[in-house]
Amino acid sequence: MPEGIVSPLPSQRALGDLVTDVLREMITEGKFQPGEHLRESHLAEALQVSRGPIRQAFARLEEEGHVELRRHRGAFVSTLTKADIEEVHTLRGAIERLAASRACARMQGEGFAEMDAVLEQMRNVHTRPDPEDAAQLDLRFHDIIYAYCGHSRVQRVWASIRGQVTVFLRARNASFPDFLEVGHVEHLELRDALALGDPQAAQDAIDKHISGAYERLKRLNLPDRDPSPAEDRTS
Repeated sequence: MPEGIVSPLPSQRALGDLVTDVLREMITEGKFQPGEHLRESHLAEALQVSRGPIRQAFARLEEEGHVELRRHRGAFVSTLTKADIEEVHTLRGAIERLAASRACARMQGEGFAEMDAVLEQMRNVHTRPDPEDAAQLDLRFHDIIYAYCGHSRVQRVWASIRGQVTVFLRARNASFPDFLEVGHVEHLELRDALALGDPQAAQDAIDKHISGAYERLKRLNLPDRDPSPAEDRTS
């Protein structure tokens, strides 16, 4: 691993959690490439921790879908597949429809003010943004819906797939750089639908909004399934 790519970790929190957060961020930001081998020894040395927290992080990241553990070979960054996109899209659609139908009656002025602040940031983007920056603006808007849905289990499911959604959005933005044309417009339409206070209108708006990104992702030249042999996995 190149020197300086990560900084030594503080000790205020459990090392396993800290290592997980650092590696998750590096994966979602594209610092590790799909299929790349994550070597325990190199990461432990770079982060100045033992291999135990690295293994804990790998286990967590495998549960989240960021990493694949292969028997006798170690950890590899997950490769984006058509199956991944379909599964995460359908799960996200189910929980976000529920979140939106509940949030539209709970947000009131404060929640919409938070949305408007993000929309203003989107509106003020005048040059083509980096795919990661566009993804983060998009997610910041949707985080508000979940924050006001009043459903802790839905919020936990969203937290568990948010990293994967980040990866998908980045891929979508890199291949279809149309954020200037649709980013602000589509999210404003969603905001206005939520402001109606009608759960069905909120659900319909969510369906329309996230299906657009899904249709673009389906057009990418991705494998149907992970090309790695099943026997390579530890499970």
